[in-house]
Amino acid sequence: MTTTLERPAPAGAAQAPARRRATARPRRRPLALGVLDATVLVGVLALVLAPLLEVYGGNAALPAIVGGLVLGSALALVGAWLRWTAITVVAAALVTYALAGGALAAPSTTVAGVVPTSATVVGLARGAVTSWAQVVTLQPPLGSGGTMLVAALLLAFVGSLAAVAVAVRAPGRWAAAAALVPVGVLVVVILLGVRFPLVPPTVTGVVLAVVLLPWAAWRAGGLRPRRVIALATLGLVGVGAALGGAPLVVGDEPRYVLRDEIVPPFDPRDYASPLSAFREYVKNLDETTLFTVEGLGQGGRVRLATMDRYDGVVWNVAGDGSAQSSGEFRRVGDELPTSVRGERRTVRITIDELTGVWLPTVGQATGFGLGRTASQLRFNDATGAAVLTGGLEQGLSYDLETVVPAVPTVDEIGTAAAADVVQPELVGVPEVVGVTAADVARDAGHAVEVADSLAAWLIEEGFYSDGLEGQTPSLSGHGADRIASLLADDLMVGDGEQYAAALALMVRSLGLPARVVLGFVPSAEQVASGEPVAVTGADVQAWVEVAFSGYGWVPFDATPPKEKTPDKSDDPESSEPKPQVVQPPPPPPGAVTPPDDDTEQPAPEPPADDDDASALWRTVAVVAVSAGVPLLLLVAPFVVVGAIKSRRRRRRRKHGDPVARVAGGWDEVLDQAIDLRRPAPEVATRSESARALALAFAGDAAGRGPTSAPRVAEQVDALARNADRAVFGPGEPDATQVAQYWSQVESTLAAMRASVGWRRRLRARLSLASVRARRRARKDAARAARTVESGRTRRRTQQVTRKESR
Repeated sequence: MTTTLERPAPAGAAQAPARRRATARPRRRPLALGVLDATVLVGVLALVLAPLLEVYGGNAALPAIVGGLVLGSALALVGAWLRWTAITVVAAALVTYALAGGALAAPSTTVAGVVPTSATVVGLARGAVTSWAQVVTLQPPLGSGGTMLVAALLLAFVGSLAAVAVAVRAPGRWAAAAALVPVGVLVVVILLGVRFPLVPPTVTGVVLAVVLLPWAAWRAGGLRPRRVIALATLGLVGVGAALGGAPLVVGDEPRYVLRDEIVPPFDPRDYASPLSAFREYVKNLDETTLFTVEGLGQGGRVRLATMDRYDGVVWNVAGDGSAQSSGEFRRVGDELPTSVRGERRTVRITIDELTGVWLPTVGQATGFGLGRTASQLRFNDATGAAVLTGGLEQGLSYDLETVVPAVPTVDEIGTAAAADVVQPELVGVPEVVGVTAADVARDAGHAVEVADSLAAWLIEEGFYSDGLEGQTPSLSGHGADRIASLLADDLMVGDGEQYAAALALMVRSLGLPARVVLGFVPSAEQVASGEPVAVTGADVQAWVEVAFSGYGWVPFDATPPKEKTPDKSDDPESSEPKPQVVQPPPPPPGAVTPPDDDTEQPAPEPPADDDDASALWRTVAVVAVSAGVPLLLLVAPFVVVGAIKSRRRRRRRKHGDPVARVAGGWDEVLDQAIDLRRPAPEVATRSESARALALAFAGDAAGRGPTSAPRVAEQVDALARNADRAVFGPGEPDATQVAQYWSQVESTLAAMRASVGWRRRLRARLSLASVRARRRARKDAARAARTVESGRTRRRTQQVTRKESR
């Protein structure tokens, strides 16, 4: 009998099929299970993202949220089914975001609302960073203008992509970590949301606990009876604590949101009072066309600014943070909801010489057609005033969709009470205001009669003068001293600035809500012509609005006719008006910067150090949220994979058996080779594996330094021999020897990574191939053990049967 010895195959030839087996992609998870995971996670994310609908207003954010959830979950399922790598999934996500993001979050930059353009790509890239700051610095509802919806789209798209991808791709019980994604999105939504959401936070928390806990337990290894009972008990305790304990701990306090801690970027209080510019319009711009208006209609008033706070110096906008505050301006979309009833009009306004930030409006606006400047628009729902943060420019033309309510008469208002409106407290009001108002309105009965009697008294008793050359001297301003002299002097002389300011103070002193409006009222002849009306500084006017229940804000005029001037022969002292102690300087048009004046205005107090510190921390918070949230979502896959591998290495290095710690170090080398796509043969001794690894990395190390290949070969060979000595040799290695071995392992891993290119190193950091390989090996070992045990059992049964048959 002749024995034929086969020639041993080269190491490279034996390595090739083994490498193919080690790098073979895992079997696809059943599609039905992946769809089930996606349904659970996307449903929970939809509930978590629901408060954003209230933040944006109406259904403005619905397409972005629904589209983001569908695209993110679909991309995760497709990537898992086609077994894409993590880098491929991220690249596909970026392409999907660029192609579909315009239609969902920035339709104004696309063609026909769908096809993306270069402006779409740029807008989406900028919106990924800037939209977060816009959301937390503007008051809801935010609308859908510009790229405001990018934040909602990213939360839905990246959240669903990350959650479903982890659920269908992570091995074993690690898939349950996908439940953490909706929790993280919930934290972000709370920070971006409103203080009192429509869906109570308790309900959201209970649903998350009831749905995610059982799902996570099932994905972590199945719902065993003991686990079901434990989950049910934990769920009941959590629900009881949420429903019973939350009201006791939180009470009626609103929840914390970033918007309440950050000062909006535009604050109209940084500008001088618009009413202080009244005399400037009359003196220097009386024949200058400020803007033209088409479609105004008879009796129409053009509103420039509305003021409801008085500090003893000027009337200005308020900033108390309430929804009815005149200083709270928010960014709005293409449509503005309103409950005001009246005639709907389309008014076209073209800016000429008007400057400043205040945008002329008519009635209660329901929509602005500003084109490219729409992103600068800020609107106040309580007053109907609007501003452009970048300032007005000559030639700006826009269409204004508006509702112009009919002005009710005194008889129509009748017995209606004053509306319940919260307004800022008045400061520095002269005592003569309250005394005069009470004396004038002593015979008035109802609220409207009080306001009407005060306005009628000012018109009947007052005289008109702008203080121009040839007119009766009349100082500008509406500070406390100027109002006191207006009401206390024997001769009451002033213009719209003083009379409107005085009427508002008198009405407020009697408990009625009132505010001052600066605007323009063209003559009836100009409007009746049907031609575009050129509005000049001579058309400036100030009036007072008083709120009545069921009728809203009703305008009252208190300025005497311009023809009503005082007779100097009857009042010789009127030629020398009394000096005023405190007068605000008249600013230029638009009330941006006040000009020089003979009177002095109190200098504002310097901000306190604590205000500077608060502003600094608010700025830090905005920057952290704007940059941190997108960055956190992008690096989440790196963090998850890194945590899995870190835990595996820590478990191997901290094993109680020193021999197992040494063997674990060698396993770490083999796993690193698998992730670098250079695996050792599956069935091989450590020495054979070391030779295979040396050959595999020799080709990669070529050209990367003359010592790269020898270093890897020497180190893996030494590690293999030391591991065999620890496992098969007598005794056990001590702690020092184990530490030295792991130090050699770290050096070998660094040399292996250095011998390949940066792309392969990056892919290895994101790869879970070694985790899946170890999982398959454990399953194969368990299956083999069950097969062996089954064979033994079958043989024992046969032996017993034969013995009994004898």
